Amino acid sequence: MSVLPDDVERFVRAIGPEPDETLREMDAYAEREGFPHVGPEVGAFLRFVARLADAERIFEFGSGYGYSAYWFAEVLPEDGEVVLTEVDEDELDLAREYMAAGGYDDLARYELGDAMATVDRYDGPFDVVLIDHQKYRYADAFDAIREKVPVGGVIVADNAIAAGPIEFEKLLAIAEGETPEEVNEHTRGIADYLDRVRTDPAFETIVLPLGEGIAVTYRVD
Repeated sequence: MSVLPDDVERFVRAIGPEPDETLREMDAYAEREGFPHVGPEVGAFLRFVARLADAERIFEFGSGYGYSAYWFAEVLPEDGEVVLTEVDEDELDLAREYMAAGGYDDLARYELGDAMATVDRYDGPFDVVLIDHQKYRYADAFDAIREKVPVGGVIVADNAIAAGPIEFEKLLAIAEGETPEEVNEHTRGIADYLDRVRTDPAFETIVLPLGEGIAVTYRVD
């Protein structure tokens, strides 16, 4: 569920770029199956970030059925690359179908299995990284990809404000320097990730209230 009020979300969607037919099919799939995808507002932002970064290579920690990868692929050069990682074979097969339908199959590398194991097999640089897997592993994902992101590169983490198990009041308390009791691992994972990227002098981070909240981390040094 988006953290934006419904009317504001509709406004952002109306002003943003129009999804193509395949993306509309992917949105319909998410609604029909109850799949927690990032949605067109965040998808358009991801594409915008990749465009600003002049991205040639992109890595995703968690790709589902390829929704975010599809948005990314639209701005990659012909020799670009987006690495999709997914533990669910059926979802990855569906991602392949959608990417092929959009004409982006040649840009995609499909990796079945744990993203944390996959990233070790890839050398950098990656101009844009999306972190959207288990929340308690976000900080580990940052550590794994940190040295593979060049100056000017961007890391985007989804669910920085909300998701089913995230306790926002406790997340806010932690951000403001308090120590709430009984914080679940998902909330703690997001809090640890935000602390990690905010305190790393090589990066600058902001959080934007799009979708369920996205943390945008830019490499400055």
